Amino acid sequence: MDEPALRQLIEDVRTGHLTADEAVGRLRRLPFADLGFARVDHHRALRQGLVEAVYGPGKTPEQCAAIVVELLSEPAGSPVLLTRADDHQVAAALTAAGNGEVTPASARSRTGRDDLATVAWRPTTERPGRVLVVTAGTGDLPVARECVAVLTASGLRPSVVADCGVAGVHRLLASAEEVAEADVVVVVAGMDGALPTLVAGITAAPLVAVPTSVGYGAALEGVTALLTMLASCAAGVTVVGIDNGFGAACAVLRLLR
Repeated sequence: MDEPALRQLIEDVRTGHLTADEAVGRLRRLPFADLGFARVDHHRALRQGLVEAVYGPGKTPEQCAAIVVELLSEPAGSPVLLTRADDHQVAAALTAAGNGEVTPASARSRTGRDDLATVAWRPTTERPGRVLVVTAGTGDLPVARECVAVLTASGLRPSVVADCGVAGVHRLLASAEEVAEADVVVVVAGMDGALPTLVAGITAAPLVAVPTSVGYGAALEGVTALLTMLASCAAGVTVVGIDNGFGAACAVLRLLR
Protein backbone atom coordinates (compact mmCIF):
# COMPACT_ATOMS: atom_id res chain seq x y z
CA MET A 1 0.00 0.00 0.00
CA ASP A 2 1.41 3.39 -1.01
CA GLU A 3 0.43 6.86 0.22
CA PRO A 4 -2.32 7.50 -2.37
CA ALA A 5 -3.87 4.12 -1.55
CA LEU A 6 -3.81 4.89 2.17
CA ARG A 7 -5.43 8.28 1.58
CA GLN A 8 -8.12 6.60 -0.53
CA LEU A 9 -8.74 4.09 2.26
CA ILE A 10 -9.29 6.92 4.75
CA GLU A 11 -11.60 8.69 2.29
CA ASP A 12 -13.60 5.49 1.72
CA VAL A 13 -14.17 5.20 5.47
CA ARG A 14 -15.14 8.87 5.71
CA THR A 15 -17.70 8.59 2.91
CA GLY A 16 -19.10 5.27 4.12
CA HIS A 17 -17.91 3.19 1.15
CA LEU A 18 -15.87 1.11 3.59
CA THR A 19 -16.67 0.14 7.18
CA ALA A 20 -14.22 0.72 9.99
CA ASP A 21 -13.82 -3.05 10.44
CA GLU A 22 -13.01 -3.50 6.74
CA ALA A 23 -10.41 -0.73 6.95
CA VAL A 24 -8.84 -2.29 10.05
CA GLY A 25 -8.68 -5.61 8.22
CA ARG A 26 -6.68 -4.04 5.41
CA LEU A 27 -4.40 -2.08 7.74
CA ARG A 28 -3.67 -5.22 9.76
CA ARG A 29 -1.80 -6.55 6.72
CA LEU A 30 0.24 -3.39 6.24
CA PRO A 31 3.46 -4.25 8.10
CA PHE A 32 3.96 -7.65 6.44
CA ALA A 33 2.26 -10.91 5.55
CA ASP A 34 3.91 -14.09 6.85
CA LEU A 35 3.96 -16.82 4.20
CA GLY A 36 6.13 -19.11 6.31
CA PHE A 37 9.12 -18.98 3.96
CA ALA A 38 8.92 -15.19 3.51
CA ARG A 39 7.59 -12.15 5.33
CA VAL A 40 6.18 -10.04 2.54
CA ASP A 41 6.53 -6.29 3.10
CA HIS A 42 3.34 -4.39 2.24
CA HIS A 43 4.62 -1.22 3.87
CA ARG A 44 7.72 -0.35 1.83
CA ALA A 45 6.03 1.98 -0.66
CA LEU A 46 4.47 3.93 2.22
CA ARG A 47 7.81 4.19 4.08
CA GLN A 48 10.15 4.74 1.17
CA GLY A 49 8.11 5.56 -1.93
CA LEU A 50 9.92 2.79 -3.83
CA VAL A 51 8.65 -0.16 -5.83
CA GLU A 52 8.56 -3.56 -4.10
CA ALA A 53 10.83 -6.11 -5.75
CA VAL A 54 11.06 -9.87 -5.50
CA TYR A 55 14.68 -10.93 -6.06
CA GLY A 56 14.66 -14.15 -8.06
CA PRO A 57 18.01 -15.88 -7.37
CA GLY A 58 17.83 -18.43 -4.55
CA LYS A 59 14.03 -18.73 -4.70
CA THR A 60 12.02 -21.54 -6.27
CA PRO A 61 9.56 -20.65 -9.03
CA GLU A 62 6.72 -21.44 -6.62
CA GLN A 63 8.12 -19.07 -3.99
CA CYS A 64 8.49 -16.27 -6.54
CA ALA A 65 4.91 -16.76 -7.68
CA ALA A 66 3.51 -16.83 -4.15
CA ILE A 67 5.27 -13.61 -3.12
CA VAL A 68 4.18 -11.77 -6.25
CA VAL A 69 0.56 -12.88 -5.73
CA GLU A 70 0.66 -11.72 -2.11
CA LEU A 71 2.04 -8.31 -3.08
CA LEU A 72 -0.64 -7.92 -5.72
CA SER A 73 -3.37 -8.83 -3.24
CA GLU A 74 -3.49 -5.18 -2.15
CA PRO A 75 -6.29 -3.75 -4.32
CA ALA A 76 -4.62 -0.38 -4.84
CA GLY A 77 -0.94 -0.86 -4.26
CA SER A 78 2.33 0.19 -5.78
CA PRO A 79 4.13 -1.51 -8.69
CA VAL A 80 5.46 -5.03 -8.10
CA LEU A 81 8.65 -6.33 -9.70
CA LEU A 82 10.25 -9.73 -10.08
CA THR A 83 13.95 -9.18 -10.75
CA ARG A 84 16.80 -11.41 -11.93
CA ALA A 85 14.28 -14.12 -12.80
CA ASP A 86 15.02 -17.18 -14.92
CA ASP A 87 12.56 -18.67 -17.42
CA HIS A 88 10.96 -21.02 -14.87
CA GLN A 89 10.44 -18.25 -12.31
CA VAL A 90 8.95 -15.94 -14.92
CA ALA A 91 6.57 -18.61 -16.18
CA ALA A 92 5.38 -19.53 -12.67
CA ALA A 93 4.82 -15.90 -11.68
CA LEU A 94 2.93 -15.05 -14.86
CA THR A 95 0.73 -18.13 -14.50
CA ALA A 96 -0.13 -17.30 -10.90
CA ALA A 97 -0.37 -13.52 -11.09
CA GLY A 98 -1.51 -12.86 -14.65
CA ASN A 99 0.13 -10.83 -17.34
CA GLY A 100 3.11 -8.68 -16.44
CA GLU A 101 5.49 -6.60 -18.53
CA VAL A 102 8.52 -8.80 -19.21
CA THR A 103 11.87 -7.20 -19.99
CA PRO A 104 14.04 -10.08 -21.24
CA ALA A 105 17.81 -10.22 -20.82
CA SER A 106 17.58 -7.45 -18.27
CA ALA A 107 20.31 -8.70 -15.96
CA ARG A 108 23.45 -10.77 -16.00
CA SER A 109 23.53 -14.17 -14.29
CA ARG A 110 26.39 -15.46 -12.18
CA THR A 111 27.47 -17.60 -15.14
CA GLY A 112 27.87 -14.47 -17.24
CA ARG A 113 24.89 -15.18 -19.49
CA ASP A 114 22.43 -12.39 -20.15
CA ASP A 115 19.43 -14.61 -19.46
CA LEU A 116 17.65 -13.08 -16.48
CA ALA A 117 14.48 -11.06 -16.88
CA THR A 118 12.64 -8.33 -15.01
CA VAL A 119 8.85 -8.59 -14.79
CA ALA A 120 6.62 -5.68 -13.73
CA TRP A 121 3.00 -5.69 -12.63
CA ARG A 122 0.74 -2.73 -11.92
CA PRO A 123 3.01 0.06 -13.26
CA THR A 124 2.24 3.47 -11.85
CA THR A 125 0.96 6.42 -13.84
CA GLU A 126 3.44 8.53 -15.76
CA ARG A 127 5.29 11.13 -13.70
CA PRO A 128 7.58 14.03 -14.60
CA GLY A 129 11.33 13.64 -14.72
CA ARG A 130 13.78 13.37 -17.60
CA VAL A 131 16.11 10.43 -17.01
CA LEU A 132 18.86 9.47 -19.42
CA VAL A 133 20.59 6.07 -19.25
CA VAL A 134 23.97 6.01 -20.98
CA THR A 135 25.99 2.85 -21.63
CA ALA A 136 29.65 2.62 -22.47
CA GLY A 137 29.18 -0.47 -24.64
CA THR A 138 26.53 -2.76 -26.05
CA GLY A 139 27.67 -5.38 -23.52
CA ASP A 140 26.42 -3.10 -20.73
CA LEU A 141 22.84 -3.07 -22.06
CA PRO A 142 21.51 -5.95 -19.89
CA VAL A 143 22.24 -3.92 -16.76
CA ALA A 144 20.82 -0.78 -18.38
CA ARG A 145 17.64 -2.68 -19.29
CA GLU A 146 17.13 -3.69 -15.67
CA CYS A 147 17.43 -0.03 -14.65
CA VAL A 148 15.02 1.08 -17.38
CA ALA A 149 12.44 -1.59 -16.44
CA VAL A 150 12.37 -0.42 -12.81
CA LEU A 151 12.12 3.25 -13.78
CA THR A 152 9.35 2.53 -16.30
CA ALA A 153 7.31 0.60 -13.72
CA SER A 154 7.68 3.64 -11.46
CA GLY A 155 6.16 5.98 -14.04
CA LEU A 156 9.27 7.45 -15.62
CA ARG A 157 10.07 7.26 -19.33
CA PRO A 158 13.87 7.04 -19.50
CA SER A 159 15.79 7.46 -22.74
CA VAL A 160 18.78 5.26 -23.56
CA VAL A 161 21.97 6.32 -25.32
CA ALA A 162 23.99 3.17 -25.93
CA ASP A 163 27.57 2.39 -26.92
CA CYS A 164 29.38 5.68 -26.39
CA GLY A 165 32.39 4.73 -24.27
CA VAL A 166 35.55 6.77 -23.84
CA ALA A 167 37.42 4.82 -26.54
CA GLY A 168 35.30 6.75 -29.03
CA VAL A 169 34.32 9.88 -27.15
CA HIS A 170 32.84 11.55 -30.24
CA ARG A 171 29.90 9.15 -29.88
CA LEU A 172 29.04 10.67 -26.49
CA LEU A 173 29.57 14.24 -27.66
CA ALA A 174 27.03 13.64 -30.43
CA SER A 175 24.44 13.33 -27.62
CA ALA A 176 25.80 16.16 -25.44
CA GLU A 177 22.60 18.19 -25.74
CA GLU A 178 20.48 15.27 -24.57
CA VAL A 179 22.81 14.76 -21.62
CA ALA A 180 22.59 18.44 -20.69
CA GLU A 181 18.77 18.40 -20.71
CA ALA A 182 18.39 15.41 -18.36
CA ASP A 183 17.23 15.78 -14.75
CA VAL A 184 19.22 12.68 -13.75
CA VAL A 185 21.76 10.65 -15.71
CA VAL A 186 22.61 6.98 -15.15
CA VAL A 187 25.91 5.83 -16.66
CA VAL A 188 26.51 2.09 -17.04
CA ALA A 189 30.07 1.05 -17.84
CA GLY A 190 32.47 -1.87 -17.51
CA MET A 191 36.10 -2.24 -18.64
CA ASP A 192 37.98 0.75 -17.13
CA GLY A 193 34.78 2.41 -15.91
CA ALA A 194 35.88 5.89 -16.98
CA LEU A 195 32.68 7.04 -18.72
CA PRO A 196 30.82 8.39 -15.63
CA THR A 197 33.62 10.85 -14.91
CA LEU A 198 33.48 12.15 -18.46
CA VAL A 199 29.69 12.49 -18.43
CA ALA A 200 29.71 14.17 -15.01
CA GLY A 201 32.07 16.75 -16.44
CA ILE A 202 29.52 17.95 -19.01
CA THR A 203 26.30 17.99 -16.98
CA ALA A 204 25.11 19.57 -13.76
CA ALA A 205 22.49 16.84 -13.25
CA PRO A 206 22.84 14.22 -10.50
CA LEU A 207 24.70 11.23 -11.89
CA VAL A 208 24.42 7.59 -10.83
CA ALA A 209 27.29 5.38 -11.96
CA VAL A 210 26.84 1.61 -12.42
CA PRO A 211 29.95 -0.56 -12.83
CA THR A 212 29.40 -3.74 -14.81
CA SER A 213 31.24 -7.05 -14.92
CA VAL A 214 32.01 -6.53 -18.63
CA GLY A 215 35.72 -6.62 -19.43
CA TYR A 216 38.90 -8.63 -19.88
CA GLY A 217 41.02 -10.17 -17.11
CA ALA A 218 42.27 -6.99 -15.48
CA ALA A 219 38.70 -5.70 -15.32
CA LEU A 220 38.29 -8.24 -12.47
CA GLU A 221 34.58 -8.82 -13.17
CA GLY A 222 33.70 -5.20 -12.51
CA VAL A 223 36.00 -4.42 -9.59
CA THR A 224 38.23 -2.19 -11.71
CA ALA A 225 35.24 -0.18 -12.97
CA LEU A 226 33.86 0.08 -9.42
CA LEU A 227 37.13 1.43 -8.02
CA THR A 228 37.50 3.87 -10.92
CA MET A 229 34.02 5.25 -10.29
CA LEU A 230 34.62 5.53 -6.54
CA ALA A 231 37.85 7.40 -7.26
CA SER A 232 36.24 9.70 -9.86
CA CYS A 233 37.67 13.20 -10.01
CA ALA A 234 34.18 14.48 -10.89
CA ALA A 235 32.60 15.58 -7.61
CA GLY A 236 29.29 14.22 -6.42
CA VAL A 237 29.01 11.02 -8.48
CA THR A 238 26.82 8.37 -6.83
CA VAL A 239 28.10 4.81 -7.31
CA VAL A 240 26.08 1.61 -6.86
CA GLY A 241 27.25 -1.99 -6.81
CA ILE A 242 28.49 -4.05 -9.73
CA ASP A 243 25.74 -4.89 -12.28
CA ASN A 244 23.15 -3.25 -9.99
CA GLY A 245 20.74 -1.68 -12.46
CA PHE A 246 17.93 -2.07 -9.92
CA GLY A 247 19.85 -0.10 -7.29
CA ALA A 248 20.64 2.63 -9.79
CA ALA A 249 16.94 3.02 -10.61
CA CYS A 250 16.07 3.25 -6.91
CA ALA A 251 18.74 5.93 -6.45
CA VAL A 252 17.14 7.91 -9.27
CA LEU A 253 13.69 7.57 -7.68
CA ARG A 254 15.01 8.88 -4.37
CA LEU A 255 16.69 11.81 -6.12
CA LEU A 256 13.49 12.76 -7.93
CA ARG A 257 11.19 12.58 -4.89
